[in-house]
Amino acid sequence: MRCPFCGNIDTQVKDSRPAEDHVSIRRRRFCSACGGRFTTYERVQLRDLVVIKSNGRREDFEREKLERSIRIALQKRPVEHERMEQMISGIVRRLESMGDTDIQSKMIGEIVMEALARIDTVAYVRFASVYKNFQEADDFDKFVSELRPKTAEEE
Repeated sequence: MRCPFCGNIDTQVKDSRPAEDHVSIRRRRFCSACGGRFTTYERVQLRDLVVIKSNGRREDFEREKLERSIRIALQKRPVEHERMEQMISGIVRRLESMGDTDIQSKMIGEIVMEALARIDTVAYVRFASVYKNFQEADDFDKFVSELRPKTAEEE
């Protein structure tokens, strides 16, 4: 592993243990050249996934991109970091176990919305507003009204 401080290739692992999410390994490393200490995380990757965008373009799946969009949706919401990490790991495992390496971006969006709906309604609406490309306030209103339980008068 290359040292992030000096670029030296020869770094040593000083400590290894499971990370808090129990799906990755946390390694404390030491650089013998500059004395720098840093932490790396190692995860299991079942297969290389390719995302097929709505315009047909193909790109490699990036966990960091998924994590970034979920983090934005959950910003300033009362959801613990560990809970978010578990959700992201669950989504990635579900995608990797689907059986196909090519996954439509629409499918990823649906899975993320499903997961967010279970843990935070506000984050779900935030993500949906970008995913479904809301253009006007009426789009929000219509979407949110579908979330509200129907009263006896409406049925």
